[in-house]
Amino acid sequence: MDNRLAVSLLVLRVSIFVVMLFWTLHKLLAPEAAAGIFESFYYIEGMSEIAMYAVGITQLVIEIAFVLGLFRFWTYGFVLLTHGISTLSSWQQYLDPFNNMLFLAAIPMLGACWVLFMLRDQDRLLTLGRP
Repeated sequence: MDNRLAVSLLVLRVSIFVVMLFWTLHKLLAPEAAAGIFESFYYIEGMSEIAMYAVGITQLVIEIAFVLGLFRFWTYGFVLLTHGISTLSSWQQYLDPFNNMLFLAAIPMLGACWVLFMLRDQDRLLTLGRP
């Protein structure tokens, strides 16, 4: 495999992980604020701290497996799906892009998640998963 592709996929995997990690840490370190996001963007009301911790810990385990390149179909798919839902749930922010420019960063990240999912079998550099 071309070394440029291997390095590029590694950079995508690690950079996506960093973003997802901070979203997950937010759930664990500020569960009440994260519950407000679930209510505002996903219309899920009444998330308790315990529920938010459960979601955060589950995400953290999957994201660690993702960055290690384990169970690629499932972990890369999970990251693509959850980021896709997050991106789509923010649709109202895109209607006023100049006042919500940071939300626009979700769109190329979604593209990066898609590319990584589609090329998951070629993503082998510094992974623990089966080739």
